Amino acid sequence: MTPQELVVRMLPPFGGWLALAALALPGGSPLRGAAVVLFLAAGPGAAMVRVCAPALGARPAEGPVERRDPDFARHSDLLERLMLTLFLSMGAVMLVATVLIATHTFSAQRVLLTLTLLTTLAAFCPQLRASPPARKTPRTPKGSAQ
Repeated sequence: MTPQELVVRMLPPFGGWLALAALALPGGSPLRGAAVVLFLAAGPGAAMVRVCAPALGARPAEGPVERRDPDFARHSDLLERLMLTLFLSMGAVMLVATVLIATHTFSAQRVLLTLTLLTTLAAFCPQLRASPPARKTPRTPKGSAQ
């Protein structure tokens, strides 16, 4: 792993720890709000999408029949990853908040701390391998006469 890859891998957890540190700022501080909102909107999802990146990129996007945009596949994959990042982050926030509410331990600091720890854990996870491409030749059933 190159130093650049390590830096990119550790950006989401760093954002979480930065958001936790920003809680020390006064309550109405725009910097505090921006750090927390940016992390909650993209941090956990970015770490999860990085883990799944090879599997997501295994099959290219299929565009419309008439191709007007030569970069359709690249733009489509980028949009897919961006949307997955946002939706996985929002899902993680909702799931953690719901669990903390159900256990009567809900607080904003606990949600942020839990998500930061989960994001840090996801940053240390290895990436998933892409599944092999589908076979073109049909398989014969076991015991057939072919």
